[in-house]
Amino acid sequence: MNGLNFSDLNYLYGKPLALADFKQEAEDFIVDEILGFELTGEGEHVCLQIVKKGENTQFVVKKLAEFAQTSPKNVSYAGLKDRHGVCSQWFSVPVPIKKDIDFTKLNSDSLFVLVQKRHSRKLKTGCHKGNKFTIRLRNVTEPLDILCRINAVRNGVPNYFGPQRFGHDGHNLDMAKRMFGGEVIRDRKLRGLIISAARSFVFNQIVNLRVSAHGLAKTLPQEVFMLSGSNAFFKEDINTQTIDRLASGDICLSAPMIGLGDKGLTEQELLWLEDYKEWREGLIELGLKTERRTLKLIPKGLTVVQESESELVLEFELNKGCFATSVLRELVNCTDTSLKNRIEKDDK
Repeated sequence: MNGLNFSDLNYLYGKPLALADFKQEAEDFIVDEILGFELTGEGEHVCLQIVKKGENTQFVVKKLAEFAQTSPKNVSYAGLKDRHGVCSQWFSVPVPIKKDIDFTKLNSDSLFVLVQKRHSRKLKTGCHKGNKFTIRLRNVTEPLDILCRINAVRNGVPNYFGPQRFGHDGHNLDMAKRMFGGEVIRDRKLRGLIISAARSFVFNQIVNLRVSAHGLAKTLPQEVFMLSGSNAFFKEDINTQTIDRLASGDICLSAPMIGLGDKGLTEQELLWLEDYKEWREGLIELGLKTERRTLKLIPKGLTVVQESESELVLEFELNKGCFATSVLRELVNCTDTSLKNRIEKDDK
């Protein structure tokens, strides 16, 4: 599918020269979920900070549900985390106030309970603030090229959705086209993933076209701005006031998450969307509300340590909903060896 390949999307700073292996070992990809608020210490929900290694989020959900003798539907989490890595994340399980459960009894080589504390309400998906990443790159071929790119990347990269949003080989997008063609998807969770993939695909294409034509710094005559730290947005022509607000960080540039109407779209975006008419019409037919997403992704506290001639360790934080792969792609051409190893294992 045109534009699906992550490496085909335009680079802000040109395609990197360096090659490297990514996720060769679980410890090469460490993610710490940042909750961003204090737990109350009382209530009918037990919140758990759990470190998992080599397991997906649903595996932990099933383990917690079984141990607490409840349905997996009652176990919630702040955000999904990769299977191939060492990831800490927050879960919540409903437990009556008069009942005590020691979830540390679940500790194993692949699951470890760090914190167990009660809270007044269950955790909802997306309630966390963000994630901190520690990523080890192995077999790096051009470390100097990565080091030369760090300062540029600190200023921001295109806020592309990562390839994991679209499923293996773009399966979620294939399902979206079938759904737009009339196929009924009854599983609500699957349907939501398919719709999200379709909107994310169109978003990526608009950002891709904008990077090609203007980069990310230059503004267009008319923009749809987002209030920083908010989902609120407004359309306005460029003027001295909006330029000053951009400089202060009060507002930021954005790109569309397609929904009903043209209210949240600029004339230039409408022109770009003509090539994705089928996708737009399919999403509009679903009655989705138009939303916006920030155009630029700025990694917080980006640092790099060169541990040997061929190994680098990167650290940075991202707000929720942002993809570490979008930062990495502007620094290095990575080979996800966890995928390669899984394919080789399946072929045996």
